[in-house]
Amino acid sequence: MNLALSTHMRNQLRAALVEDVGAGDATSRELFAPGTAARARILAKQTGVLCGIDVVEALFHLADERLAVEKLRADGARLAPGDEVLRAEGDVVALLSVERTALNFLARLSGIATLTRRLVDLVEGTGVKLKDTRKTTPLWRALEKYAVRTGGGVNHRMGLDDAVMVKDTHADALGSPEDLARAVARWKADGLHVYMEARDRAEVERALALGADTVMLDNQPEDELRACIALCKDRAECEITGGVNEGNLRALAELGPDTISLGCLTHSAPAFDFSMKTHV
Repeated sequence: MNLALSTHMRNQLRAALVEDVGAGDATSRELFAPGTAARARILAKQTGVLCGIDVVEALFHLADERLAVEKLRADGARLAPGDEVLRAEGDVVALLSVERTALNFLARLSGIATLTRRLVDLVEGTGVKLKDTRKTTPLWRALEKYAVRTGGGVNHRMGLDDAVMVKDTHADALGSPEDLARAVARWKADGLHVYMEARDRAEVERALALGADTVMLDNQPEDELRACIALCKDRAECEITGGVNEGNLRALAELGPDTISLGCLTHSAPAFDFSMKTHV
């Protein structure tokens, strides 16, 4: 996979460098003469899925556009300990200044891709797709959702404006079924995908009658889930959400929903371990 870095993303990367480097790497500037050349290598220290290599390349060039950077693996590649993913050559101060920021991005994004891949593999053969949520690091959403895709997952909505999600709190607060029906009709006329939460079979039937595109089943017992999934068949996408973890994921997938959403893909993914070796 390749990541097309938008102007907004590049500005974020630049800000991340400024956050860490500030007025300059005081240590490296003192220890090395100006223009000292060096070579750097980034190595994986565990097994997993690479994500963020284009981000790292961009960071090196933002640190010093004269650095020569060679990507050795593409995003989505399976990694083993010791695998080399990138080489860079040029001014040693620039290389050392960008090291921590580059590894932070690589560790975070590869961690998400690795966790996603492991869980996607866990439901292999069921036909179920795994979706992320909006439980992302502020300002990192586009990158973290890209990491989910890199690991084989599917993105839920990017924000509040690109789809509609009617939760039980919305429906309860409205009170009037007619108001909700009119709202759903307007959303669908505007081309918005309509998600509706359902707590039981009656609410599933209501969501289907209103024309929901996706019915979301949240924290229901297995028998109720099975019945609700059957109601949705050939009428709307059925998604299990809430209370999902690695321990129960396979069993939930075997109930036959279309998708399962997991906040843990982005809010609980462990960092992937990389190191950068630099030699003058």
